[in-house]
Amino acid sequence: MIVDFDKIPEWSKLWVYPSSRKFYPQEIEGLKNSIEEFLTNWSAKEEAFDCAYEIKYNRFILIAVDNSDINLSLKSHDALVAFILSLEVKYNIVLLDKINVCYKQGEFVQYKDLIEFKKMIKTGGVSKKTTVFDNMITSKDALENDWEINITDSWLSRYLK
Repeated sequence: MIVDFDKIPEWSKLWVYPSSRKFYPQEIEGLKNSIEEFLTNWSAKEEAFDCAYEIKYNRFILIAVDNSDINLSLKSHDALVAFILSLEVKYNIVLLDKINVCYKQGEFVQYKDLIEFKKMIKTGGVSKKTTVFDNMITSKDALENDWEINITDSWLSRYLK
């Protein structure tokens, strides 16, 4: 069952899918409808569970599942990946590549492949004050505390001089 994202518990399992481009305003409603249809039908071992989603910065799809009473089956994980792959095709975007870098440039969120981002570090396009997104987080609690972090606190800090 879909619940409000703010009401899903902090310990809930979370997936962050960064988009290779910003979602266009005319795509948002269709994207939400697709996500809601998928989540409504998604289940684990024939047992319904609470789940939620949010689209952040018109760039990230966040999906959370309250897994306190259930263990998501491999079939459920496969269904989620298949759904995300279908969104990639439908919207001509990349959502499953978590190695590339999302970062803030002022109030805007940018997306660069790692090679380009490393070049930006060398040329001064990125500084030690840059905020990056750790899209590998796995809980809603981590979303609040560990998602938007300073580059010096991330794995990318190894590329800073």
